[in-house]
Amino acid sequence: MAKPDRRSEEAALYRRLYQSARWRRIRHHQLASQPLCEWCLESEIVTEATEVHHDGAHRGDIERFWSGPFISTCKSCHASRGQREDLGQVTQTFGEDGWPVG
Repeated sequence: MAKPDRRSEEAALYRRLYQSARWRRIRHHQLASQPLCEWCLESEIVTEATEVHHDGAHRGDIERFWSGPFISTCKSCHASRGQREDLGQVTQTFGEDGWPVG
């Protein structure tokens, strides 16, 4: 038996958008044009990108959902840094020398 989806109607709408052919085309184009995780590259780590993240949460703005900007990320970065950014939390990255980047 499937678990009930307890997300809001708005969340359910975005879930459907991510499953659309239009999003699949956007995702494919983004990963083809930037196949490496952009956040790993900040630390000079080469990692294949498998996820597409909205650079700045779209917060219900459908136009921004479709137009981006987008960032190619690996699954690990998307699940950690991407989620923190979506929640409005500040993230800090560090270079190989141990000093903050950006």
